[in-house]
Amino acid sequence: MNKWLKVLLYLVGAAFLTRLIPFSDWFRMLDTMVHELGHAVVTLLVSGRVLSIELNPDHSGVTYSVLTSGWSQLVVSLAGYISASLFAIVLFYGYYKQKQAAGLVVISVLALASLLLFVRLGYGRWWLILFIGINVIFYFIGGWVRNFYYLLLAFLCLEESVMGPITLLLRSVTYPSQAGDATNLAELTSIPSIVWALLFLGISLLCALTALKFFWKDRSQSRQRNVRSTSTFN
Repeated sequence: MNKWLKVLLYLVGAAFLTRLIPFSDWFRMLDTMVHELGHAVVTLLVSGRVLSIELNPDHSGVTYSVLTSGWSQLVVSLAGYISASLFAIVLFYGYYKQKQAAGLVVISVLALASLLLFVRLGYGRWWLILFIGINVIFYFIGGWVRNFYYLLLAFLCLEESVMGPITLLLRSVTYPSQAGDATNLAELTSIPSIVWALLFLGISLLCALTALKFFWKDRSQSRQRNVRSTSTFN
């Protein structure tokens, strides 16, 4: 099967199946948190100042910052969607290496950093507190329950890392002046927002392919282990 068709089928299948899990939609905020944290971290790296981050119930987010130059604004505007796409790879790499416990620690540390440093008020603050608490519970439960929870977070991040740029692309066609990061980049470079949205989508698909390769490798290795176990038993 063509690898891109396989990626598409996995994304569509995961989007359908995860929506059958109660409250899974609530956890999709993780992708927004990583997106906004990407903006914040890069802001600090280019010597800017982060004022605050807002995480909203509709899964949107805003990072308020002070930047002194055009190039720094360009880099920061690029950081959000790319960070979310790269984070999906990190999560699936952790799954492939059987480091689900360590992965939950990393996720929780990022959430705690967001809570202590950037998200000061509103819905986002309570979401982070509850999310960290849930992570701690699943961490100590362990076993297949923890692994299932980790894989759910990984697939939710994967889906959202692709759906975000798709939504941005549609927005750049219908309301190009209101297409978030793509609009910011268009104003900074005079390159249309649709071009930036397509760039984000291309990066997200490449990252999705890389992430799913780790998942497929894990499935392949599991089948091989089962075959060896069966042969030994016989």
